[in-house]
Amino acid sequence: QVQLVESGGGLVQAGGSLRLSCTASGRTFSNYAMGWFRQAPGKEREFVAGINWSSISTNYADSVKGRFTIARDNAKNTVYLQMNRLKPEDTAVYYCAARSGPVAVLAKYGGDYWGQGTQVTVSS
Repeated sequence: QVQLVESGGGLVQAGGSLRLSCTASGRTFSNYAMGWFRQAPGKEREFVAGINWSSISTNYADSVKGRFTIARDNAKNTVYLQMNRLKPEDTAVYYCAARSGPVAVLAKYGGDYWGQGTQVTVSS
């Protein structure tokens, strides 16, 4: 079992930045690909960014490429999502996810484990 706790959400103006953090406990963090998903009101949950266990491989949704950066620190059991040049359409609840195996599988099928979510609101 892996427990995931997100933090760092909030309200920001368009063009601003936020950094989300997700800290894991339980099983060995470095065994898992990690990712971020988001869900806006009335929409399905969608993949945002993912990173493999060694940080060598990363995936991004087209909508966030060049603006968001995912990183992880295995010594701290933490994965981060740096979000720059935020837009109102980035407004959503952001969820951290963990899955054993390739990050591409996480991106396509979601996580084996999920955090509770953190709200990000971008005002225009």
